[in-house]
Amino acid sequence: NFTYCPATGLAVGNEHSEFAGWAFPFPGVFVMEEFISEDEESELVELMDRDDWKPSQSGRRKQDYGPKVNFKKQRLKAGSFSGLPSFSKKIVAQMEACSLLDGFSPVEQCNLDYRPERGSAIDPHFDDCWLWGERLVTLNLLSHTVLSMSCDSEGSIQLMPTARKENEPSPHGALPAGSDAGQERRSNCLVSPRLVPCREVRVGIALPRRSLVVLRGAARYGWKHGIHRGHIRRRRVALTFRELSAEFSPGGAQEELGRELLAIALSFQGRPV
Repeated sequence: NFTYCPATGLAVGNEHSEFAGWAFPFPGVFVMEEFISEDEESELVELMDRDDWKPSQSGRRKQDYGPKVNFKKQRLKAGSFSGLPSFSKKIVAQMEACSLLDGFSPVEQCNLDYRPERGSAIDPHFDDCWLWGERLVTLNLLSHTVLSMSCDSEGSIQLMPTARKENEPSPHGALPAGSDAGQERRSNCLVSPRLVPCREVRVGIALPRRSLVVLRGAARYGWKHGIHRGHIRRRRVALTFRELSAEFSPGGAQEELGRELLAIALSFQGRPV
């Protein structure tokens, strides 16, 4: 029922819904449009298509560049991991120029291929927190889509009225004009909060073609993310990059293994595993 607004950082109630005119802060999302050019996009997809795409769940196909992991048993080894692909070296360099991605060193890359004829989608989920760190970075290629955010929390979200243009009707209904009582009632309506259960809220994040999206903080750990089938209308290719968690970073219990994996990843000599 809500759409994320990059300019304000708010989740805004969709027009013509009961939440039109209402919004709430939605931190932890960053969208950069036109992260790469059309020519760079064409070259990337051509290079990816030279390798095989393996069948995945829910009509997706994938290419993995990362260590061998058993998330349930929390076991990890390099296995046949030989690094990120050579064509990602330039993308990673562009990421480093973004202040929000300062210190971001991807240790894994997953390419996903979505097509409407296969009914491609991905169910709402949290990415693993044992191995993967805070920032999840995805480059969206070939078509526009929507990242759908949902929350399983038992709590409530407090909505606030958004600013409306002069003469635009209040979402609370018409109020008498030209009287002190009317003005007071109007003022009260504008500042009165509204609570909605977290589980009933959905936030759509528009992902234009060739845009880069970063999820962190609350958007990473408090909200699940997914892609609905209805939002895949043409072929879509997504490149997701993940960094190491604190356990595998300097000072962590498995710092040495993390250092080894990063050295492999950033050699940029990898093939899909």
